[in-house]
Amino acid sequence: MSHGRESSGTAVITANAVRKTFGGGSVVAVEDADFTVRKGEFISLVGPSGCGKSTLLRMVAGLLERSSGVLQVHDRDVHGPSRSVAMMFQKPTLLDWRTSIENVLLPTEIAGRVGDDDRRKAMELLDLTGLRDFAFSFPSQLSGGMQQRVALARLLQTGADILLLDEPFGALDEFTREHLNVELMRIVAEVDATTLFVTHNIGEAIYLADRVFVMTPRPGRIAGIVEVPFERPRAPSLQQGAEFNSLVSDVRKIFEGAK
Repeated sequence: MSHGRESSGTAVITANAVRKTFGGGSVVAVEDADFTVRKGEFISLVGPSGCGKSTLLRMVAGLLERSSGVLQVHDRDVHGPSRSVAMMFQKPTLLDWRTSIENVLLPTEIAGRVGDDDRRKAMELLDLTGLRDFAFSFPSQLSGGMQQRVALARLLQTGADILLLDEPFGALDEFTREHLNVELMRIVAEVDATTLFVTHNIGEAIYLADRVFVMTPRPGRIAGIVEVPFERPRAPSLQQGAEFNSLVSDVRKIFEGAK
């Protein structure tokens, strides 16, 4: 069976022996991270709390400087943030005094421009995330899931082709989370983005991804990579199948063997 999403094979993120320490080297958060992410892939990072998943994402985003090793995005060494990479966190971090569309337009404002094309794009992104009717609502008027969709639209407004999502739905209830996972797959496919998605949930990781990177407890290493063969689009019922549960078992075996 073919992979969930076709990839051009072009490497857009490359890591070789990436290491990150804190406290003057006394705490090793990530060690010997080696991986390649191809254009258009959806990669899930799964592992226990404190294993370095978020640290790895922040290094790719240029928000943290690696301690050693090689880390490249679009064949350039990562030293600070890049316009080609955008990151979304667990909390939506919307500005309470701004409407949905004003929050989505924030990256454009920071870049020093807000023209008619930017406003049109912001409205199209709210439409894409199912929020056109709430474009002029304030965060206090939105549910938690709707706020996260505004944050997702804001992420896409940056125009970045690499999206980093750090447990964006972790604080939501199971039903809202399942719905937003379906929406996320649809949106990412539509904008043809390369995506790294951090989660603690093995089922969620497999359901969303083309490949799952399994990380060890700290110091975080990539202990194994599980290929996900399911075609897209994917229905939530996929998660009840024997092949899906076999992949869940594969991830658990890698993790248990790496302890």
